[in-house]
Amino acid sequence: MSHVFPAPGPVGHLLGTHLEGHVAAAHPLSPRAAMAGLPPITHQLLAYNPQSIWELETARLPRPLQALRRRARAFAQTQLQPQALAIDALPHLPAGEAHPQVQQLLALAGQEGWLYDMLPPPLGSGAWLQTPYPLAWRACLKVEEFSRACGGQMLLLCAHQLGMAPIMLSGDLPLIWRSFAPAARATRQGRPHLFAFAITEPGAGSDAEDGHGAAVCKPGVTARRERDGWVLNGDKVFISGGDLADQVTVFAALEGEGFESWTCFLVDKGTPGFRPVRTELKMGMRASGAAQLSFDQVWVSDRAVVGGLRQGWSLNRSTLNLSRLPVASMGVGLAQAAVDIATDYACQTHLGGKRLIDFQDVQLTLAQMIAETCAARALVWQGARTWSPRQGVASMAKFHCTDTAISVIHQAMDLMGERAILHGARLEKLYRDARLTQIFEGTNQINRLSVIEDLQEDLLARAAQPTSTSTRRPAP
Repeated sequence: MSHVFPAPGPVGHLLGTHLEGHVAAAHPLSPRAAMAGLPPITHQLLAYNPQSIWELETARLPRPLQALRRRARAFAQTQLQPQALAIDALPHLPAGEAHPQVQQLLALAGQEGWLYDMLPPPLGSGAWLQTPYPLAWRACLKVEEFSRACGGQMLLLCAHQLGMAPIMLSGDLPLIWRSFAPAARATRQGRPHLFAFAITEPGAGSDAEDGHGAAVCKPGVTARRERDGWVLNGDKVFISGGDLADQVTVFAALEGEGFESWTCFLVDKGTPGFRPVRTELKMGMRASGAAQLSFDQVWVSDRAVVGGLRQGWSLNRSTLNLSRLPVASMGVGLAQAAVDIATDYACQTHLGGKRLIDFQDVQLTLAQMIAETCAARALVWQGARTWSPRQGVASMAKFHCTDTAISVIHQAMDLMGERAILHGARLEKLYRDARLTQIFEGTNQINRLSVIEDLQEDLLARAAQPTSTSTRRPAP
């Protein structure tokens, strides 16, 4: 027979019945009741408030970022989550076309400031109080909440900022002004102006994100000098949002040279010779198109060179160092969604007259999922708190968090059994969305190699040290 005991001290009210195998929160042997009995001065060291993990984490953020996180969750829950499954199941459209739901979402997100929140007015829509905090940290908070609601709609809204990043990182103030100020103004007025980031080529995927791979690959998109500008030829593939973008930051090698000559060009939609060929019918994140872009004698002026000639490789790697942390947050958001779905299922489902949440093995599984998700989030926040994310840290977070997402979703699917494979249960969509995060922004294998690349000098120094007697092979 179960009992509920009144709590001593400031707890003051009963918190309901307990889970099987646990005492109630108000029981004198519970940690909350025990802590409540300590003297007030001790409460400064040992706080034990009945808050959710999300609320506790949010409270530790600076106030402007608390407001950002709460606002992102509210937008995701009211605008993204209700239509996530419906948009995922819509028919595949030709390149350049968008369903009305997608068009409406882009317009709404633009008007509410989510497309240009990386920069403050007049270049963007970000709050001035948030500008002292790193771009990556702000992006991670938003991306996690959007991903938790829908991975596809998140990518639709956030990949556009990847296209903006090379322009921002170029430091070219006149280019930044003429690119962003009118675009942000039109977007606020309900006419979303989108950017896209184009590096991947048919013969070079993650090779374009690894120095050794790029050294032995032949560039597919080239730039030839002509008049007061450049002529681009070649194809880019798997470009998120590339078919809907108004402008694309395109990376091309100078004719006759390799990836070391990569230069970034800003190409406008409608430029003669530039067209989106197709979008892929892909397994996940279906609300956002992955486009093949064709460049056939596309002429761009010298004013469209971003950051200077042969600076494309540095802009590319810098952009990836900035963007891999938000991709890690995609994994955290998808994992959190799996935790939420599995927890609701365990609390609302009965087996043999008993709630699933009362089975100890279910509790153990949920605890593992929660711990893995919280640890992944902590890794992201640790790396994102700096204005200059290191390659190794960003890559480590990217592969660890996206792998964690798959692990957590697998555990949720095992817990839910046959329910997990149904579209309405959301888990199978989570799995499809999460699988993509292990591939884009550099495959997780490439990101593991990036961690080692960052440690290269230290590893070579260790390799040069004399072999210790404990590891030296015995003489024959």
